[in-house]
Order: sequence, then structure tokens, then C-alpha cells
Amino acid sequence: MNRKLYRCATGAMLGGVCGGLAEFLGINVTIVRAFFILFALTNGIGLMVYLLLWVIVPREDLGRKATLGDIARSGAGEIVDRARAVRDDLQHTVTDPHPQARIFLGAALLLVGLFFMLQNLDVPWLRWLDRDLIWPALLILAGIALLLRWFRND
Repeated sequence: MNRKLYRCATGAMLGGVCGGLAEFLGINVTIVRAFFILFALTNGIGLMVYLLLWVIVPREDLGRKATLGDIARSGAGEIVDRARAVRDDLQHTVTDPHPQARIFLGAALLLVGLFFMLQNLDVPWLRWLDRDLIWPALLILAGIALLLRWFRND
């Protein structure tokens, strides 16, 4: 177990904060990531804590002689670089979308439109069709589709 907290440079998804914390605490990185996601979705504090740790915790390859100012500049620079990369990816996705993305978006719009139309028809045997039921069902179906696609590719 590592006794000094560093951001993990290998296997980092964003800034290496979760990997470094997992190594420091001696637990699986997936658990740390799940907690950050959970706290980000419930009250937003997970995102703020993650960004703060990204700025103040040094990367493991930065060196032991780095000052807090050096660490903060390095972390802030990484955040800016990552934000630019995400912006470039979004621009590329919007200007040159994947052909299957149009099919997926069209099917999603069709399903949502069909759902609202059926709900407005007020057909007695469709009263069970409710927003509180349909959105979790759609999320489950999307998850199943992604898992099946992943298993087929392996």
C-alpha cells in the first residue's frame, strides 16, 4: 500500500485521482469511481471534490520536490488540456457523426414520440404506461443492448 497520495498516471480515465486514492486506501479503483459518480449525481459534491483533488494532489511522475504551486499549475493545465480534447471530440462528433448514431437517435426519437402519443390517447388498457415506469425500462433495455454488443465483440 502506497503511504503518499499521488494521482495515478497509468490507467487514468480523467486525472488519475480515483486510481491514486484506490492505491492509497488499498481498495479497488472501481469502488472509488463509483463513490465519486454517486456523490456527483446526488448532490454534485463528488465533482467538486474530484476537481479539487485533481488540482492539489501531485501526479506520481511529477517528483517529490514540486511545490504546491507547481502541483496546482500542473493539475489546472491538465484540466484545460482535457477540456480542449473533449471539445475537439464533440466538434468532430457533431460535424462527422457515426452512421449508426443517426439510426440510434432516430429510433430513440421514434420511441419517445410513440410513448407520448400512447399516453395521450388515454386507452384504458395502456393506463399502466407511465413515465415513472418507462424511463427505467428504457435504461435497462439500453444497458442490455450495450452489454450484448460488448459480448458479441469479445
